[in-house]
Amino acid sequence: MTSSYGSRPRHLPNSPFKPRVEPEVEVFEIGDRVSHDLYGVGKVIAVDSHAVTVDFGSQTVRVKPPYAKMQHL
Repeated sequence: MTSSYGSRPRHLPNSPFKPRVEPEVEVFEIGDRVSHDLYGVGKVIAVDSHAVTVDFGSQTVRVKPPYAKMQHL
C-alpha cells in the first residue's frame, strides 16, 4: 500500500515504535582515499549523482550510495 508521502506509510505520533532513521550518505570527492570492506584500499576517480567510481588497483568499481561498506581514510 502506498501513500501520498511515498512508498512508506506515515508514522503516527502516538505509535510505540520509533520512526525509521534515514541513513546518512557520505560525500566523496575525486582524489579521496577510501577503504572498502570487499575491495580494500582505493582512490576515488569519478563522482556523479548516482555513484562513486573507485580505482582499487586491480579493478575499477562503481559503488552506489549509501556506501555502507566504504569509509574515508
